[in-house]
Amino acid sequence: MATETQTSRVAESLTASSWAAGAVGGFIGSILFGLLMQFVMPAPLLEMAIPAMYGIAGPALLAGWVLHLFHGVVLGLAYVALVQLKPLRDPARRIGGAVGLGIGYGVLTTILLAGFVMPIWLSAVGFPGAPPLPNIAIPDTIMSLVGHIVYAVPVALAYALVMQE
Repeated sequence: MATETQTSRVAESLTASSWAAGAVGGFIGSILFGLLMQFVMPAPLLEMAIPAMYGIAGPALLAGWVLHLFHGVVLGLAYVALVQLKPLRDPARRIGGAVGLGIGYGVLTTILLAGFVMPIWLSAVGFPGAPPLPNIAIPDTIMSLVGHIVYAVPVALAYALVMQE
């Protein structure tokens, strides 16, 4: 019985608005991160690496942007699913908690995605500029961390703002 009650509470919190907040926050955050990648980060990530993940030979800036925005939306939806875990649910609905969770999500995505998934994926598709595994290079990893945090905070804030209504 307790399991049914808890499950229904989680299902009630997953509204179309909460999913939309994750998607819109992810889109906005990925624009901000993409601008950092295009104009601040030294590696041609948007033009070469991201398109290469999907077999697109670069430079392909438009394809890189489209794929990066898609990743941002998907990761925004993943954030919404993640914050349904009981210890994260309440802090995710408050602005202060959301900022902290956004920073944490930025750290998590840097470690998992930039540190492991991207090097494995790029190596698997034969991209000659694939980073080493794990991808921990200074200052590039620090810039990636900043970018992922710049991405994740708008996701978390969008979710918190929608859930406060």
